[in-house]
Amino acid sequence: MPYARISLMKGKSPEYLRALSDSLHRALVETFGVPLEDRFQVFHQMAPDELVFDRDYLCGPRSDDYVLIAITAGRQRDTQTKQAFYRRLTDLLEKSPGIRRQDVMVVINTNESDEWSFGDGIATMVVDV
Repeated sequence: MPYARISLMKGKSPEYLRALSDSLHRALVETFGVPLEDRFQVFHQMAPDELVFDRDYLCGPRSDDYVLIAITAGRQRDTQTKQAFYRRLTDLLEKSPGIRRQDVMVVINTNESDEWSFGDGIATMVVDV
């Protein structure tokens, strides 16, 4: 049940965004145990002065193709699972749509099942006892 917010500079084609979406979702399915039909993503395309990032901090240098992926992931995953996800994600994004590994930043947050409502005004992931 991850929810991904994907921030990047304006100007990418619909095909580019779809490839980014597909690669992200594939990495989540393959490494995070996410069901294939569980895709919730929001793209935020910003003007250059609205997306502020250090081009050289830690894994730089970063280019104008920098993408920040913030994932709300529900349950915790262990460090090994997260590392496998980061590797698989950057492998896939490098292939399609062609994003350099240094341009991919990921932040994962977790929360509890009762903090999700997929509709109908109910805590969808809570099992009634």
